[in-house]
Amino acid sequence: MVIISKTILVEFGTKYSDSVEALNKWYDASKQANWNSISDIKKSFNTVDYVGNDRYVFNIKGNRYRLVAMIFFDIRTVFIRFIGSHAEYDKIDCSEI
Repeated sequence: MVIISKTILVEFGTKYSDSVEALNKWYDASKQANWNSISDIKKSFNTVDYVGNDRYVFNIKGNRYRLVAMIFFDIRTVFIRFIGSHAEYDKIDCSEI
């Protein structure tokens, strides 16, 4: 998959250094993936949730952080829309972000 953009992950990792290893694992696994559906994503990340509007929520570092991505299977592209703590995630409408 093509991931847009890694910059948000790097910036988040700079602020929250304990997330770097988990974010790098997510990035590497996602980049190498060839997902065509939610069931394909669940093979890589069994805790992923579909929240509507092409958005998927991933638990990062044992659910300490949440990552929201828009995934377009037809063009093999992942747009990172949000990364934050569980508390920050609770304050957003991830189907609209």
